[in-house]
This record gives sequence, structure tokens and C-alpha cells, in this order.
Amino acid sequence: MVKKPNDVVITGIGIVTSQGAGKEPHIALLSADSAPAANVETEKFAPYSVHRLPEIDWSQQIPKRGDQRQMENWQRLGVFAAGLALDDAGMKDDMEACGTMDLIVAAGGGERDIAVDSMIVDEALKRNDRERLLIEKLTTELRPTLFLAQLSNLLAGNISIVHKVTGSSRTFMGEESAGISAIATAFARIKAGQSTHTLVGGAFVAERADILLLVEGIRAHQTGPWLPLWSRNGESGGGMMLGSVGAFLLLESREHAEARGAKIYAVLDAVEGNRGKRDGGKLEERLSGLVSSADQLPTEETVVLSGASGMAELSSREKQVLDMRFKRMAIRGFAGLIGHSLEAQFPVGLALAALAVDGNSRIPAFDPGHEAPMAKGARHAIVTSVGYIRGEGLAVISANA
Repeated sequence: MVKKPNDVVITGIGIVTSQGAGKEPHIALLSADSAPAANVETEKFAPYSVHRLPEIDWSQQIPKRGDQRQMENWQRLGVFAAGLALDDAGMKDDMEACGTMDLIVAAGGGERDIAVDSMIVDEALKRNDRERLLIEKLTTELRPTLFLAQLSNLLAGNISIVHKVTGSSRTFMGEESAGISAIATAFARIKAGQSTHTLVGGAFVAERADILLLVEGIRAHQTGPWLPLWSRNGESGGGMMLGSVGAFLLLESREHAEARGAKIYAVLDAVEGNRGKRDGGKLEERLSGLVSSADQLPTEETVVLSGASGMAELSSREKQVLDMRFKRMAIRGFAGLIGHSLEAQFPVGLALAALAVDGNSRIPAFDPGHEAPMAKGARHAIVTSVGYIRGEGLAVISANA
């Protein structure tokens, strides 16, 4: 690999999943002899299971109790993961670096007033004029302060307040596509010389009744017991199990990173996203065309980290494309162990990939019935994200030569 000043390198990783908080539990996951058990909550939201948050001491990254109180969990999780990435990159206490650092966030909608939502659903069962009912309740029951505290761009705002990251700020919405766009934008800006260091990522909390209701609207949940990702066939609901995830990366230009003596985990070689209709083979066509350079990677030293959602029919289509396109490369569907995390799915896939190539990991099969063992440790990784409704993305990560 020819090194260039504007190579996009990963120098900080902040990751929280049901497997634990920080790099260590995830390095252990990637280097284990066999996949660990999934950490799944089965009772609280029955019949739906979710990959739960681990125990977190928020004060480790959000020291002021007042800051913690004015955030809901999805914002706390994002701010916490962002702090982990800054710590890991050695920039947490560098006021000059944080003051010029760009921030790009993938965020969903804020948490809702469940009592009001429940009231509206219950009343709607008794009335036929539901449009009028909705207007009545929205104008009399909602607290404006709740809405203002849950604006999507306040995750970026709270990261700026708590961690003093005060360069340019962008927030993307749109489920999995938001995470793809956030990473792609950070990559393009650094590659073009418009940014030297960017904090980018997202957060998603699965343990929310409103989110579960939303997903149930299209019967997407797996309602039976936990199954490995590729083993879900749609007989017990749609096949998707959500997971609480926070994932942030510190991306830098190679020149900027080397000038400050930073540890470089990996090089982000390429990122591309797309979206459109999926019928008539259009999904397969788009997936087969994203980042054409990925096809030339060495087979035995490359792992494909699929962000497949678990939706039975959709994930089966994705797996078929990956098997055809990346013949003899090991494929790992990581949502089987940490759940599907919408806006955070692409960032967490990149975080896992960076840790894998940095550690030259032979990642265990997460679904042994459908995933082949790795012949060698990973020096390259292909990361995919296929939205459970729309949007596809693919990135390539390589070890720092």
C-alpha cells in the first residue's frame, strides 16, 4: 500500500454493545476460539427479545450529574461512546484538537412519552374519528420541553457540551442510511483535504417500547427464541432482534495522525452507499456494484463483516450476494451477537473491523452452521450494511502497513 498524506485512518474507537463497554470485550469476542453467548433480554418486552445494554457507569464519560439528567439513554449512550473514542485517540484533554474537530452523528428520533402514546392507542380503540383524537391529544398532552430535549441533533450538541468538540457539526437521520452517510461524509471530507480529524458515529437504544411498536408495525421482530443470524427463516416473526449500541470513531488524515504520533488501528480505504427499489434484482445489482475495489482483496486475509439486520428474506438475499461476490472469503453476521442497531449499525461494523485487522484476528464463526472458519488472521475487512427497509452501504478497511 502506498501511503498518502490524505489517507483516512482510524485512531480512536469507542464501542458499547451488549457484549460490554469499551474495546476489551470486543477484542475478546473477535479473537475467541468460539463465539460467546448473546446477551439477550427475553422477559421485559416479551414476546420480543433485545440485546440489552451492559452495566454502564455514565459518570466515567459524563461527569456532571446535571448533564446526565437532561439526557435520555440514547443520548447518554452516544456521548459515552464518543468519550471512549476521544480517550482512545488520546485527544480527550487536548482542547485545541477538540476545538477544531469536526463532528458527524447518525441519530434517530428522541425517546417518547410512552404514557401519552399508550393513551392515544387505548382511546383509538373506542373512537372512529381518530384523526381528531390525535390532534386533541397532541395539543393537550405533550410537553413541549420533552420534544425540545429530544431533538435528534442534540446528541451532537451534548457531545459538544460534554467533550468540547466544537468544530463543524452535522447530524444525519434515516436509520441505517444515516450511519452510512455519516461515515461516507467524514471519509470524503478528509480525503479531499476539507477536514483533518473528525469524530463520527451513532447510538441506538433498543430497549424502548416506542421503537418496538414501530418495528412491530411491519412484523419485523423475531418473536421466538434467539437464533443465530443466518438461521432465522421467518417462521417466528420477521427475524430481526434489535440491539443497544453506541459506536464512534476518530478518523484522521494520515498526515495529521502521524504528526501527533497517534496509534493507527486501520486505514479506511473506501466507503460507498446507495439506495433504491429492491424488487426485480435491484438490491442484488446495487450490492454487487458497491466499491468495486473490494473484489480484488486477498481471499484468505479478508473477512466480510455483514451488518445484515436478520430480516429473514432480506438477509438471505444479502448472504447470497456476498457468497457469490466474495467467494471463499469468511463472512460474519455480527448482528447475531449484538443485535441490529439501525443508525449505529455501520459505525459499529467499522469499529469491529478496525479492531479485527489491528489484531490480525481469526474471528470465530458467529453462526457455525452458515459461516466458514477463517484460514488466516484478518488484514482486510469488508463491512456491509443493508437497511431493514432501505439503503445499502459498503466499506473496505485494511491494516496499517
